[in-house]
Amino acid sequence: MLSLVRRHRRLALPFSTLHAPAPARASTPTPPSSLDASAVLETLSLYANDWRRALDFFHWSASPAGANLPPTAATLARAIDILGKHFEFPLATSLLLSHHDPEDPAFLRPALRALLNRLAAANLVDDALRAFDSTAASIGLRDEASFHLLVDALCDHRRVDEADHLCFGKDPPPFPPGTKTHNLLLRGWAKTRAWARLRQLWFDMDRRGVAKDLHSYSIYMDALAKSGKPWKAFKIFKEMKQKGVRIDTVAYNTAIHAVGLAQGVDSAVRLYRQMVDAGCKPNTATYNAIVKLFCKEGRFKEGYAFVQQMHKTSCKPNVLTYHCFFQYLSRPQEVLGLFEKMLERGCQPRMDTYVMLIKRFGRWGFLRPVFIVWKAMEEQGLSPDAFAYNALIDALLQKGMVDLARKYDEEMLAKGLSPKPRKELGTKLLEAESDSDNALNGVL
Repeated sequence: MLSLVRRHRRLALPFSTLHAPAPARASTPTPPSSLDASAVLETLSLYANDWRRALDFFHWSASPAGANLPPTAATLARAIDILGKHFEFPLATSLLLSHHDPEDPAFLRPALRALLNRLAAANLVDDALRAFDSTAASIGLRDEASFHLLVDALCDHRRVDEADHLCFGKDPPPFPPGTKTHNLLLRGWAKTRAWARLRQLWFDMDRRGVAKDLHSYSIYMDALAKSGKPWKAFKIFKEMKQKGVRIDTVAYNTAIHAVGLAQGVDSAVRLYRQMVDAGCKPNTATYNAIVKLFCKEGRFKEGYAFVQQMHKTSCKPNVLTYHCFFQYLSRPQEVLGLFEKMLERGCQPRMDTYVMLIKRFGRWGFLRPVFIVWKAMEEQGLSPDAFAYNALIDALLQKGMVDLARKYDEEMLAKGLSPKPRKELGTKLLEAESDSDNALNGVL
């Protein structure tokens, strides 16, 4: 098992980039290996599509016969997240309760968040409410912070009506809704693109006497930009400045995105310069917003030049920086070359990176780059999810390679993943499966 971890560490990240070992919750012997909490977390992520192997590895890493490394809050939460992804909720709840420490209940809060998030993702709203009322109470975490985790999980998975009813229904809520609760609901309505409900809640905050903070303005400004009203978003930004609201990097990033949509990338660059002059330090998301605007307008050279500016600061291009170019470049050779540079520079692609590239090359009808990308994914140690398999099978069928497509379709079924129904392969979904089940395979 340890040799497997070391091999994955070599494939995924240079040794020097891994974090130092996380402090143990109690005095325990030092693990007799170079395995640390970051490596455990990384390996669990590699097993995200195989919950049995993930759980076996989690127990092995904590056992004296294995790595003898006590679980951290992050590794426990990741293990519960993987179990929830595969609907193993009784097992996930049991694992959470088995790590309860009355002296440190807050240790389990990330794990509780993962459990509530997965229950909401599976549309098990009643179970999520019961988990808050019973499971959270049994570990001493039925408090306002956990209530916000519940509301956030429901909103994050488009169960905003239920979250709104929980806060403003006939029955009094467990805790009085404050600014943070309203912010979570604002974000939920924005995620479901229910612009009228979002606007109503925005005015209800004034009617209820709920103070609006920086996050409230940032969420509303971002929603206006996404709803096709970027000029109104920029107007809110000006209102924030007039009211003396201290504007942070996130608010500036939203305003840069909004003014870029409304007036073009040149206006976004001007606001970026004002941001720097005001003493607000840009982050990677700032640069990504401007790079994406350049790419959207087909000004790739200026986009690359802006990436060079990132290197001069403490910011470094991340996966999303490369996504900006992958999304808009129109020459397959250029996309493949940039992907190879991405790997050379040590920027590790995510699963959605691979899916995006496989789909693009597949639509263009180029299979050689598809297999190059697939091989790179395997070498990184990532286990393909349903979206990756479906993208590959679609690309193969487009070129008439039915036998090879069937092979990957069968491999997908053997792993318990849900394939798309395809006439060419004579397959169809099982009656018990649904579109929401299929979509859950890609939920983080």
